[in-house]
Amino acid sequence: MEKMVALVTGGSRGIGKSIVLGFAKAKVDVVINYCHNDEEALELEDYIKNNYDVDVMLVKGDVSNEEDVCSMVDAIVDRFGKIDILVNNAGICRDNLLLDKSVRDFRRILDVNLIGTYLCSKYVGKIMLENKKGKIINISSTNALDSYYPESCDYDASKAGVISLTHNLALEFAPYIYVNCVCPGWVKTDMNKDLSIEQIQNERDKILLGRFANPDEISSVVLFLASSKASYVNDSIIKVDGGKYN
Repeated sequence: MEKMVALVTGGSRGIGKSIVLGFAKAKVDVVINYCHNDEEALELEDYIKNNYDVDVMLVKGDVSNEEDVCSMVDAIVDRFGKIDILVNNAGICRDNLLLDKSVRDFRRILDVNLIGTYLCSKYVGKIMLENKKGKIINISSTNALDSYYPESCDYDASKAGVISLTHNLALEFAPYIYVNCVCPGWVKTDMNKDLSIEQIQNERDKILLGRFANPDEISSVVLFLASSKASYVNDSIIKVDGGKYN
């Protein structure tokens, strides 16, 4: 049986890394997109090659740069001939006081988190439409739904845009491409490593399960959506937040 091919943006660390490893365990050939950290990406590539019977490919590039995205998609198609699954996971956050945010920083958050999701979906979507099949899973955040933080207003806006984009992509690409969105709550990743003990406790107190998620608790939902078991799940926005309330 021909193997599936999955592209995971921002796939060298955090939630993206967990998703990449989940695909490898499921015997899906995987493409790891990353932007900066060569060492982490190469270590992950070596680990997969040494532990799983799948093909793995690294592609360095900025998802907010259209030329990078086009080159990435072309390289993947040259090697594999197709892309079956796209996980738009790449994202950044730069928290600071709302009134201190610069327009430049605000735009950078939108460029990576929202424009990057659009560009990857556009160019990968064209390949999927040619094959008349595919799955796109976008990673948003509960910050887009019901957990607002003024210091993260740019991040919140970008992730709300990802949800809106998900609905529009699902409409545009139906019936051939499934498009769904996962909205994680607090997750134990490097993005949250600088939180104070007091902040962590305050946020834990708002979660029914009383803890932050491990990355694999997010990736398991992504892998479900990418699988044949989710054959009637489309245009859905799925919260994975442990039962968070404000």
